[in-house]
Amino acid sequence: MKLVTYEAGDNVSIGLYRGGIIYDLNKSYESVFEERGGFPKDMLSLIECGEDSLERVRQLDKSLGEWGDKLKAAGYTYGEAEVHLLAPVPRPKKNIVCLGVNYAEHAEETGHELPRFPVFFTKPPTVIIGPYDLIHLPTCSSQIDYEGELAFVFGKKGKNIGREDALDYVAGYTVMNDVTARDLQSNHHQWFKGKGLDTFGPMGPYFVTKEEVPDPHGLRLRTWLNGKIMQDSTTRNMIFKIPALISSLSMDMTVEPGDIVSTGTPSGVGHSRKPPVYLKAGDLVEVEVEGVGGLRNKVTSTRGP
Repeated sequence: MKLVTYEAGDNVSIGLYRGGIIYDLNKSYESVFEERGGFPKDMLSLIECGEDSLERVRQLDKSLGEWGDKLKAAGYTYGEAEVHLLAPVPRPKKNIVCLGVNYAEHAEETGHELPRFPVFFTKPPTVIIGPYDLIHLPTCSSQIDYEGELAFVFGKKGKNIGREDALDYVAGYTVMNDVTARDLQSNHHQWFKGKGLDTFGPMGPYFVTKEEVPDPHGLRLRTWLNGKIMQDSTTRNMIFKIPALISSLSMDMTVEPGDIVSTGTPSGVGHSRKPPVYLKAGDLVEVEVEGVGGLRNKVTSTRGP
């Protein structure tokens, strides 16, 4: 199932997405099962409540064939055009964990040796914007690049997790664009600043629960710039698959429900093209991961909030 965080008027809520319709989670559950849903108002809290809460959402999802029209008539639903979709987890508690050079062809195009261990770095939560929000060009950089990626969200707390158990700790998946200021990345000799600017983390549009993605390592991943395909690969080409990432990340370090990991980008980034292709005002960047969803973000030179 697909879950969303949306803004309708002055209210931010979480909903169940199905067939282009967003169902208010609490109101729909109360109507179908004649009991208070008791779901939290935000996605992070829902994930922290654990598998029991997600199972109740699955029960609601299974009931929509019978109840969908009734819920629409009751005013408990929205069309996508009626709301503002936010990132599924608009403000995680921790920095987003990202992977560098996790595709061999991307390592080759950027001149990196193949890593022996996962290359982790982080982006602050303040980078996150919604799946259709504006990417704001900064004043401190002129080399802004795109990086389409698959991200996963932890559903359980854990530490020293073995590879054989790792996928049990995943609650679901989403799509991310790891927007990067290449000149800052080079000037500061590390990645946090160049990847941590405001609006540099488009994410969404859905939180797709893991049963909808039985094999996260067989998904086509594509990025378009102004309608031209720039990246076209598959998550099968990851150097370090998700179980290896989880095992390595959790070594003597606690992971918690709602923590987000973005698994790296394939080849085709703008910085490695000849000549380089950097984002400019008016551009449209689209990222799609098969079975998970797609981002569509315009680029603007106006200063962000």
